[in-house]
Amino acid sequence: MRARSSWMLGLALFCSACEDPKFDSPLTLGSGQVVPPSQLKAGYEAYMQYCRPCHGDKGDGRGYSAYGLRPPPRDFTQQKFKFGGVNPENLPPDSELKRIVRGGLHGTAMLPWDITDRELDAVLQYIKTFPKRACVEQGGKPEECKSRWETEAPGTPVAKADPKYEGQRKTDAIEQGKRLYHAKAQCSGSCHPNYVTHQELFEISKAMTGTEMTAFSPEMYHAQPKDSEYCLEWKAGWKKLDERECALPVKVMPVDFTRDPVRAGTSPAELFRTIGSGIGGAGMPPWTGTLTDDELWALAYYVGSLTDLKGTPAVKALHQKLQDPANLAWLPPPKAEPAVPGTPAAPGTSAPSAPRSNTPSR
Repeated sequence: MRARSSWMLGLALFCSACEDPKFDSPLTLGSGQVVPPSQLKAGYEAYMQYCRPCHGDKGDGRGYSAYGLRPPPRDFTQQKFKFGGVNPENLPPDSELKRIVRGGLHGTAMLPWDITDRELDAVLQYIKTFPKRACVEQGGKPEECKSRWETEAPGTPVAKADPKYEGQRKTDAIEQGKRLYHAKAQCSGSCHPNYVTHQELFEISKAMTGTEMTAFSPEMYHAQPKDSEYCLEWKAGWKKLDERECALPVKVMPVDFTRDPVRAGTSPAELFRTIGSGIGGAGMPPWTGTLTDDELWALAYYVGSLTDLKGTPAVKALHQKLQDPANLAWLPPPKAEPAVPGTPAAPGTSAPSAPRSNTPSR
């Protein structure tokens, strides 16, 4: 009985891919690139061998190995990429897609793939066909099912060469990055954890933004789960890709840099690219244009210094300091309420203090 069940399961998995897609004419995909049918067929064969178990026959992230994987495999019909290395509003060029496939994504089931250049080029063109095919399969008209790969040019990568800070310059960059992380860029608090004490955060915020924090969240030293634009299940009845409504969205957990794997790498250049381009669909905006390159490098070096702490006695000491009851109880001294002109204070008394606020004053 077990042998028969295994045979039936194998047949079902095999037959789910029995009907090959038909490519009878060239397709124009990504910045006017004309892809011949032969390359698309080769891409289909490579995809079925390497990618199908996780990403599925239809490229929707529902392969038979996908169940239980967190984060879930990418749904290529959405045309969104977290680590595309470009502004999330744009599609990534093939060079960035190749980087993802060759390097993998740390801490996920997406491992580095060592396949031939020919196979890689072909499979990248093939995955661009999934959005339109999904739309047509739902009953949409081919002329109304244009995918972004057919109509948009890819974005420009934000990657730059590492300036390789050393000595005092590296120390200064890390210190500047700490201030940027906890104040100007606001990486901490609502997404990633804070890595400074209450008093340090009060002083950094006041110096960087003029904001005097008078209350501190009890969750400030923990990452906070966030809604994302990625979807595990779509509501029925859609005909066009841009009309789909999500029935089961994916939540994402921002990284704790002192504990978790950093998906797209931890070198300064890799962190610069991730911070600069943002993380598409996950709520992290691109910081290129908002921060200068010098600030981006400082932030990259600071985050890199946090990842260097993983597994060391220093990270244990840092978390002990942050969780110390004295730190958790610390609040800044209350502001003195200005005296009313012409009303002298009674002998032996001082002007009354303003009550402490539960929110930062802005």
